[in-house]
Amino acid sequence: MNKSWISSLRDILTSRRELAVLFLGFSSGLPLLLSSGTLQAWLAVSQIKTETIGLFALVGLPYTLKFLWAPLIDRFSARWLGRRRSWILLMQLAIAGVLLLMAATDPERQLWGLALLALLLATLSATQDIAIDAWRTDTLTAKERGLGAAVFVLAYRVGMIVANSVALVVAQYYGWPVTYFVMALLMSIGIAATLLAPERDTAHLAPTSLSEAIVGPMREFFQRTDVWALLALIVLYKFGDAFASALSTTFLIRGAGFSLAQIGLINNGLGLTITIVGGLLGGAWMVKMGLYRSLMTFGILQAVTNLGYAVLALAPSLGLMVPVIALEHFTGGLGTAAFVALLMSACDTRYSATQFALLSALANLGRVYLGPLAGFTAVSLGWPLFFVLTFFAALPGLWLLYRLKPMIVKLDAMGTSDNALAHSSHSR
Repeated sequence: MNKSWISSLRDILTSRRELAVLFLGFSSGLPLLLSSGTLQAWLAVSQIKTETIGLFALVGLPYTLKFLWAPLIDRFSARWLGRRRSWILLMQLAIAGVLLLMAATDPERQLWGLALLALLLATLSATQDIAIDAWRTDTLTAKERGLGAAVFVLAYRVGMIVANSVALVVAQYYGWPVTYFVMALLMSIGIAATLLAPERDTAHLAPTSLSEAIVGPMREFFQRTDVWALLALIVLYKFGDAFASALSTTFLIRGAGFSLAQIGLINNGLGLTITIVGGLLGGAWMVKMGLYRSLMTFGILQAVTNLGYAVLALAPSLGLMVPVIALEHFTGGLGTAAFVALLMSACDTRYSATQFALLSALANLGRVYLGPLAGFTAVSLGWPLFFVLTFFAALPGLWLLYRLKPMIVKLDAMGTSDNALAHSSHSR
């Protein structure tokens, strides 16, 4: 019996899985800034030396290195709650406990104790992210992944806003100990979601040894047909989008001459809102379009809207700035929803924690290394040609996507099986 995509979307929005994704996204986003930006504000008002505050940036290392211990999440679990939810709950309880300890710490007298707590918080938070990503990959059906990705990003950003903007307001009126105590209490939202969330039983697929959990994900992945093309696609799909965004704020200030207030309101405020809307609509449209058509359509739109910045560079005006930024952020949200769904589809359920951590780290390579390249390119070519180049930078990813269409379609069709890729990939 065929349902309309609107009916299918209604089913998804009322499902326990999607509601769990929403609240787990909040739980994932909340701790991030409490060990970085918000903590930095606490240190700054506590008269800690600027040089010392700068060292606290190292606290964020666990987020970039989390793939190193991801095999532990694949291998071990407390079976009474589920293979993934047991890890999520353990991390959430530990995060709440560390936040309570931070609330009881005085930065001026116990600075390095606070630093160790912040490092522990980041490690626990990164581990929670690994487990939640694995839970989403294992539990959401192929039809639900696009919208699930969008809902998760929305809730994640809300968690970050609460941990930053709301936390600073609370600190202004009630002090930092109360702020971190309140943040610890807010982790109960994620704890409740974990206890109530459904989880597909994948315990029988877990690696039987730690060595298998470490070696198995790589061995399984590199036995697939066209594996290098798939890895290249993961790096290149949002390459043009990342290339353009690497210097977007610098362009708006120096190239187009907009004020900080205009940029803050339109690029950051409106842009964030439009990105969320784009992500949610992208997830909804994926219900009807499927993974391949969504990736291709949204990828083309991402590339084309980069040209809007080239036009803005030639004729800067506030009236043109608003639609250019709105369209670029909207298509970026569309592309992100489809891209995260691709990453989930590309994981074998046996090793989803490790493979998702590795693939997401690989996907971020472009964003890390494009900054220096973008700077030299913009200076050499000028802003209009630079943004035209970002359009062409998106084309290799779209060509790879076209070449890999049979693989993507097959992954999408088999996305609800226990071991989709193990059955859909073939050795050379």
